[in-house]
Amino acid sequence: MILSRFRHAMDTTAVSTLLPVMTVVLTGFLVIGLALPVLPLHVHDGLGLGAFVVGLVTGSQVPPSLISRIWAGDFADRQGPKRGVITGLLAASISGLLYLLSLQFIAVPIASVTILLLGRALLGAAESFIITGAVSWGLVLLTSKSAGNVIAWVGMAMFAALAVGAPIGTALYEIGGFIAIALATTLVPLATLALALRMKTVPASQSAARRPFMSVAAAVWMPGLGAAFGSIGFGAILAFSSLFFAEREWSPVWLAFTAYAVSLIAARLVFGHLPDRLGGARVALISVLIEAAGLALIWLAPGPVVAAVGAMLTGLGYSLVYPGFGVEAVRRAPPESRGLVMGIYTAFLDVALGFGTPALGLVGAWGGLRSVFMASTLIVLCATVIAVPLIKAPVVQRVGSSKERV
Repeated sequence: MILSRFRHAMDTTAVSTLLPVMTVVLTGFLVIGLALPVLPLHVHDGLGLGAFVVGLVTGSQVPPSLISRIWAGDFADRQGPKRGVITGLLAASISGLLYLLSLQFIAVPIASVTILLLGRALLGAAESFIITGAVSWGLVLLTSKSAGNVIAWVGMAMFAALAVGAPIGTALYEIGGFIAIALATTLVPLATLALALRMKTVPASQSAARRPFMSVAAAVWMPGLGAAFGSIGFGAILAFSSLFFAEREWSPVWLAFTAYAVSLIAARLVFGHLPDRLGGARVALISVLIEAAGLALIWLAPGPVVAAVGAMLTGLGYSLVYPGFGVEAVRRAPPESRGLVMGIYTAFLDVALGFGTPALGLVGAWGGLRSVFMASTLIVLCATVIAVPLIKAPVVQRVGSSKERV
């Protein structure tokens, strides 16, 4: 009883310590969620451009985000996580200004969409700086022994921002058109910046200049690959669950995604501490099996209720796959390289979503949408091949000159 209360108090302290960082992530990522549902409408209806350009604009944020991950992580190590987050917020605000500028050329659709693409690219880089800096900030505040909590809760704030931002963005677009989205994208990061400037500053790594990049990458690639396999289920739910429901005339079409999101957020709130206490790879292995079971249930679902239950299991499983493998990445790399570690690790998620999701689309085009969830089940199970060796391999001395017990 005493131990249980102590652990509960420790978790409460961790939450209170991370809460300001989570708030910055929540409000900072809100601007990304705002635009997601309305960009296709603006490009197609407002600018009169076709489906290819709609897809180009919608996906244009991913490559800059992927490219800037490692740069953002290195910046957070050298300049400090707080400065990294502030840089990201400023870049996000400037992307809003580019959105506004694009509206001045709406009579010339090609010019307008070109400026819009620049804004989206800058927002992708801003996302890297905000999330990488925030996770690095949290790791310094709680130490790497709480890496699972940090990754789970900061990631939960990001996911919640995307989920909440979509309906808010739709409402803003209906009220004021795309100019309302542009103004919000400009002003919300500035309001968040005021909060970030008042938060506790943590020092930059003193030995960041001596960090061997290849040694850090060698320590991170295996957990990163496991996270990439596990993230395919997230991509399947995000991109194809609504289409799958619509194809089968199940309603409401958003049921699977909502069930997934609610389950993921609830699981991280309740079980976010488990990777730190039980071991990241062990928790990731169990979670991967749960996620795969959920995807298989969607694949075989005879109706919407069973599919929604499958989506809930998928969210429950994936909720700890990413922080579970993340714990292994953090504990296998030098503590002065936290930002670089998270930059490299998060890049695996970008690759999984940026390349894995279109690949699932090809599978769906060939075998139907049901086959998407069959393929996702098999790919997610590949993460077990990564988790098992990580369980068997103890966390040996960290690479680099720094030493820390784990």
